[in-house]
Amino acid sequence: MTLPTAIKVATIQMVSGTDWQANLDEAEKLVLEAAAQGARLAVLPEYFVLMGQQDGDKVKLAEPAGDGPIQRFLSNLAKKAGIWLFAGTIPLACDTPGKIRNTFLVFDDQGVQQARYDKIHLFGFKKGTEQYEEARTIEAGDKIVVIDTPFGRIGLSICYDIRFPELFRQMGAVDVLMVVAAFTKTTGKAHWETILKTRAIENQCFLIASGQGGHHQNGRDTFGHSMVIDPWGEVLGLKAEGAGVVTAVLDPHVLATVRENLPALQHKVL
Repeated sequence: MTLPTAIKVATIQMVSGTDWQANLDEAEKLVLEAAAQGARLAVLPEYFVLMGQQDGDKVKLAEPAGDGPIQRFLSNLAKKAGIWLFAGTIPLACDTPGKIRNTFLVFDDQGVQQARYDKIHLFGFKKGTEQYEEARTIEAGDKIVVIDTPFGRIGLSICYDIRFPELFRQMGAVDVLMVVAAFTKTTGKAHWETILKTRAIENQCFLIASGQGGHHQNGRDTFGHSMVIDPWGEVLGLKAEGAGVVTAVLDPHVLATVRENLPALQHKVL
């Protein structure tokens, strides 16, 4: 499948805080803003619901799959905005006590859930006093998710996943890669844009990245730089810091031209 026509997309950047209802209110405002600008799909960042004071705070918000105030909110918002909503991420209940699944959900413009992806690669980082260990509160997923949409074939990923190119290769040919993230400022400065461009170039597809971007109430600093990248590695839209909406047009002619001029996907051997 290829992009059937040029479409306007929106990537949404947030600086989520410790009040989950305030975060949902902010997400709604930004999604409606994206729709008003003509976007047909919008992407929310990882942990848009909550950046808690402690890792366990998100566990308290866990909902069973298919029901709960956050999932109802997202369904209603997608329908209200008349937009495909790629909402990453929310905490869903799992079988392991004290843990959740860090889950990326997709709702169509009628508010119907069309896909679910649970983060496979769990982030761990230690440098001086800065350290993170997602495995303490998150149960890893084990299924790669690609979804066919009116806008082409789209692969889903979350944050740390982008360091593992084999994940994206196993998706097969896709038109768009989605990356939702809360990248740390330290690792973001070093690697974020480089890796995103690489994933777009090597898979010859568009890439839409939505991140947390700023100083949070819990003291954490995230890198932001939400962006849309074309298959040649060109940045079509970027927001460095703060909450806001970035729009860009995905042009199927660009996708077809890149793949025709440099048919690397057809040259794969391994």
